[in-house]
Amino acid sequence: MKYTSTLPLSALFALCLISLLVYNQILPPGIEILKNLEHSFADYFYLLIVVIILLESIVYVGFYFPGQFFAVVLVVLAKPQLSDIVFLTLAMVVAATIGSALNFALGRRFGKEPLKPHPLSLKRLMLAMIHINSLAFFMFFQGASRQSPRIIALAGLLNLPYYLLLIFGTSLLSEQLMQLAENNYLLITLVSMWLLVAIYLDIKKYKALKLPGEIKA
Repeated sequence: MKYTSTLPLSALFALCLISLLVYNQILPPGIEILKNLEHSFADYFYLLIVVIILLESIVYVGFYFPGQFFAVVLVVLAKPQLSDIVFLTLAMVVAATIGSALNFALGRRFGKEPLKPHPLSLKRLMLAMIHINSLAFFMFFQGASRQSPRIIALAGLLNLPYYLLLIFGTSLLSEQLMQLAENNYLLITLVSMWLLVAIYLDIKKYKALKLPGEIKA
């Protein structure tokens, strides 16, 4: 990835394309597929949670499936005991960690121009974990940057309190408020902001590389 803006540009294109296909009923809404999965895995609740979270945790694919919201709502509606919440949280963390490992591997495989490794930034990781889709692209970028795979394990550890808070947050807040996080318009706005920042960084990088040549001339 020669340019910082390549990844957000491709993300914005994928998100808009998926939204357009669903809006024109060429593709069924991802939520319908998740509901069908719920019926198919009715007797395997933990496995259902793993599959749902895994689907949304995969880079680009996650734009189609509002898995995190759907899975947490299923958990809350099931009215689990405290011990159940612990096991359900572990199931979510396992699924998200598998997704992170897959995105990391995809970044290493399909990152056209390997980037130099950079120091692990806990701050950037915490920021990426605001949403499961942002974490997916963060892990893809880490793979392309040839970052240490240890970041996958670190993200997994941070996901433990994250999903516990998410479950309790859904219990306390309204379902409509939680659903806002999966709204395509909000996602398009956030990805567009990411793209603008990336374009600014590319322009800044271009000017920095061009300046020495101008001085030399």
